[in-house]
Amino acid sequence: MLSALSRRSFLSLPMAAAAAGPARPNVIILLADDLGWADVGYHGSEISTPNLDRLAGEGVRLEQFYSCPVCSPTRSALMTGRSAIRFGVQYTVIRPWARYAVPASEHFMSESFRAAGYETAIAGKWHLGHHEAKFFPGARGFDHSYGHFNGAIDYYTHVREGGIDWHRNGRTLEEPGYSTELIGSEAVRRIRERDKSRPLFLYVPFNAPHTPLQAPQALIARYAKIEDGKRRTFAAMVDAMDAQVGRILGAVDDAGIRDSTIVLFFSDNGGPTDAGARNTPLRGKKGTTYEGGTRVPAILRWPGKVRAGSRTMQVLAAHDVFPTLAAAAGVKPLNKLPLDGKNYWPQLQAGNESPHDDLFLAVHAGGTTYYSVRSGPWKLVRESSGGSDRNLLFQIGNDPNEAKDLAAQKASIVKDLSAKLETWRALQPSHGLFSMDTPPAGWTAPKRWADEAAR
Repeated sequence: MLSALSRRSFLSLPMAAAAAGPARPNVIILLADDLGWADVGYHGSEISTPNLDRLAGEGVRLEQFYSCPVCSPTRSALMTGRSAIRFGVQYTVIRPWARYAVPASEHFMSESFRAAGYETAIAGKWHLGHHEAKFFPGARGFDHSYGHFNGAIDYYTHVREGGIDWHRNGRTLEEPGYSTELIGSEAVRRIRERDKSRPLFLYVPFNAPHTPLQAPQALIARYAKIEDGKRRTFAAMVDAMDAQVGRILGAVDDAGIRDSTIVLFFSDNGGPTDAGARNTPLRGKKGTTYEGGTRVPAILRWPGKVRAGSRTMQVLAAHDVFPTLAAAAGVKPLNKLPLDGKNYWPQLQAGNESPHDDLFLAVHAGGTTYYSVRSGPWKLVRESSGGSDRNLLFQIGNDPNEAKDLAAQKASIVKDLSAKLETWRALQPSHGLFSMDTPPAGWTAPKRWADEAAR
């Protein structure tokens, strides 16, 4: 028979557990759109990013994190944990006129986290399919969704191709405001109004600093010393995004959940140097498979779990995020198709590094198809155009800026990596996307993107 003291202790257990909140950590993924390697303060940029710099100082800088060369493939790999070539979203983005999406047979990270008891929300840019409601975030594991489906919307009118592309939970929303600030406000609201009995999985894919180049005039004026007009506005857009990162981190602090929240930040591809971005000293830009197109600023923070102010040279890729965060949070991935990504949480927590599987990337842009495979110390880059191929080989560990092409001296390595690349290329399904830069004849955009697809 329980004593009075032990009985009181026993009865208090549920209340104590409730007061302690959910056992699993909250997870917040912050994704920048077109942010270059040299566009953050902690990489020496002239752009003011105090909040990202703070995050870097409180977490671990992931200095060899690879995204795909353009938007949709990275977002696809992030959500599925699989190489985007497997379902035909590797070479290009999902255009407004595309009747294509990441197939419903692909399992999303948000679905596994929701099944594990998480409240799930997205605030920002989707870009994973929009022509039918079954491809909306609400059908892919998100309890709450807000933002836009396409890329390159107007920051103030939220219009793409003449139609309003702004929604809440899959219904068109007419709402004034600068999109970067609206996305930040929604993320803050989701943190403040979260179900405190459940952990939160919050995905915040900003559309900044992607074109069109638009920013509040007060922020543009802050960078008056930058002579290049595109760079000046781009800097203001990054500044605006950083301010929203600060608001989100502040909401986490105000909620008292800082120590129980994993925050991951990275960019969806390298910077477009023709639109104001900088990737210095890396070679290349968005839309190529050189380091400047794929190696991106990235940070992970979990106080007490990863060493604050540290940096790692562990090679990581967007498709590693799902298995890595799932392992960190104690969530079982419920995918039926095999993941390409691996769990690197032990390496991040211990602060050590281990070899990465061969990493393949590709993109078709500007009439050229770029490929790359990183295998151990070597990286092969292939440029295919007009029926001819140009292969370049770099000893990437010693030459991260890809300055010295060793293809002529290392023909056997080029041959070996080329064979691996051909095997990977064969994964592209026959119906997959390759190039859809222009709309089909007679195509017109819906006036209200979400409502049209939801019919």
